[in-house]
Amino acid sequence: MSGKVIKSKAKPRGKFPHVKRVGDFIYVSGTSSRRPDNSFEGVEVDEMGTTNLDIKKQTEAVLKNIDEILKEEGASLKDVVDITSFLVNMNDFKGYNEVYAQFFDYQNGPTRTTVAVHQLPHPHLLIEIKAIAYKKEH
Repeated sequence: MSGKVIKSKAKPRGKFPHVKRVGDFIYVSGTSSRRPDNSFEGVEVDEMGTTNLDIKKQTEAVLKNIDEILKEEGASLKDVVDITSFLVNMNDFKGYNEVYAQFFDYQNGPTRTTVAVHQLPHPHLLIEIKAIAYKKEH
């Protein structure tokens, strides 16, 4: 078993790895749209300080972040077998689902569970996703 913190990604906000391989299974910790500089994709703040959060942009960024993390283990989103998504507001489900469908389909996509949560580790986060992938270890 090997856990890995990836230097090119945003540092985890706790003592856990981005990814952990256990044989042929790869577990990706809950991932957000946070960039390495600690800013967030899908967050705009105007000159008056009004914050606009975009579930579609955040969902796309989260899935791309997961794909980049998986590449560190020689895998990709194509190898994901299970997804758990956490939404702060189920009113965002439609936008999240639209973007999710651009990455996965019924036949080849992973199983999925989506739950609503009271909050995530930062007030700008609308979504967090954790994933399990299966890829033969070389």
